[in-house]
Amino acid sequence: ITGAIELMVVDIQCIMQALAPLADQFHTKLITTSPHAYIEGADRVDFDEHRALEIAREIVRMGIDNFPNRKETHIPKEVSRLVAGFSHEYINYALGGFYRGSFRPLNDAVIQGRLRGVAGVVGCNNARTCHDYSHEYIVRELIKNDVLVAMTGCGAIAAAKYGLLSPEAAKYAGPGLREICETVGIPPVLHVGSCVDNARILTVLSQMATEGGLGEDIADLPGVGFAPEWMSEKAISIASYFVGSGVYTIMGSDSPLANSPVVDRFISEGWE
Repeated sequence: ITGAIELMVVDIQCIMQALAPLADQFHTKLITTSPHAYIEGADRVDFDEHRALEIAREIVRMGIDNFPNRKETHIPKEVSRLVAGFSHEYINYALGGFYRGSFRPLNDAVIQGRLRGVAGVVGCNNARTCHDYSHEYIVRELIKNDVLVAMTGCGAIAAAKYGLLSPEAAKYAGPGLREICETVGIPPVLHVGSCVDNARILTVLSQMATEGGLGEDIADLPGVGFAPEWMSEKAISIASYFVGSGVYTIMGSDSPLANSPVVDRFISEGWE
């Protein structure tokens, strides 16, 4: 706890209800913006896309006005630098430039054996596991074995803490992936958005399939989706549309569908 957060805005992410009483112990204001996800004890500023800028300014002003209430702070001196916000458009640009943007260099790297594939490592932190351990260990092993990793949400933050979202992290990658990262200037682990942006990983896979040379569909690509520490119900829907799109998908810990054998069998065997 730093004591340096004037205001926190939450929408429809997997935010625990206990966040409101926790914020009450400090000067932090908690704001909810979705009419579908009110939290008792939090302030409400409903989002309206027609007044987006006006609402954003209102919320920022609330944070500024709350600054005088800040008391003693405890800000760690340790810093982990990262490059975040990769989209499929930027990956396309990074690989080929403004005029020749293309996923062809990525596909060619797989075809030539320099890159073994692509992994989407996503999901929450789970209180039943050692915090961040699964994310760090799995990501390190993947990049060491020349697998390009795309991450979202809490999993991406876990990797960022260990410096894996910076171009300098290429030193932890295998020779093939390291060569690509150093040539293009990207990290071996790409941050592609928040916990609700996993469809961006599917977009990258779709672009790879469209580029050709690796198969006719996403299911033909050397790609995998993995949620090592899932804990939220939305993990089920995310895993479902990954499986339905043809991605080999792994859920860490126990199956989120174990109590429904019919659905569990349908997703793990029926779609396959």
